[in-house]
Amino acid sequence: MAQGNEILISAVPNGRFLEGLIDGTPKPGTVMQVKAATEPVSGRHTWEVYNRDADGDRPQGPIAVLLPDQLQGKLATDAYVTGTRGFLYAPIAGDEVNMLLADVAGTGDDHAIGELLIVDDGTGLLIATTGTPESEPFVVMETITDPTTDTLVHCMFTGY
Repeated sequence: MAQGNEILISAVPNGRFLEGLIDGTPKPGTVMQVKAATEPVSGRHTWEVYNRDADGDRPQGPIAVLLPDQLQGKLATDAYVTGTRGFLYAPIAGDEVNMLLADVAGTGDDHAIGELLIVDDGTGLLIATTGTPESEPFVVMETITDPTTDTLVHCMFTGY
């Protein structure tokens, strides 16, 4: 599962690299957003996990994927700590990334290549499309069968 051991796997990424302060303990591969009504600290905004009104709602800003903290030697599996400097990437359509796919209890969790995924409200993890979402920003690029934990999965950003 996942391609390689990094989050950003496009050979030539063309999106935007971002920095800020992290709120919570998210892991790399999580979708993040700027924390509303929170003033910048030393010019850097605070980022929290995707937190909209419902799963698959259009984001309030760009889709931003949390990257590992390589300045401190952290891996793609190491969670951040509240208040630390965080590194993010805002992908453009076609960028390939390893994203955290939520293990949904009580489901088979099988995912086929080409399946569209939405962002889970409150966790920032990807889940299978349900209902009528406003945004399906990622497509699965590998076959996933019965993961038992939240799993990094090779995805492509659709551009929404």
